[in-house]
Amino acid sequence: MKMFIAKSLVIIALMFISVLTGMEIANHGIHKMKGYDDPNFQNAVSIKESEEDFSATFLGNDISSHDIEAKKKKLEEMNAYNFFSSMGKKLSDGLTGASENLINKLID
Repeated sequence: MKMFIAKSLVIIALMFISVLTGMEIANHGIHKMKGYDDPNFQNAVSIKESEEDFSATFLGNDISSHDIEAKKKKLEEMNAYNFFSSMGKKLSDGLTGASENLINKLID
């Protein structure tokens, strides 16, 4: 049993190191494929946050907090109903209540 656990841990460590190495090689390949080091090389997602404003860039498209608030307001006006969301809320409320009752019964 000890040998199995030791072998499993070694294999997991090798896989973790392989993933990290692969990510580094992929990053180097992206820069090499571009052909030059560009200081304006942008990430897929960049987020800039200040005290009163929030802005993000996703694949070159600018998104501000005003856009997000407008979309949120539009969704609230539509009165969108999500069946799975409401079922998840009911399930979580039920499980919370059941666990509270179980704990109260165990304590008393």
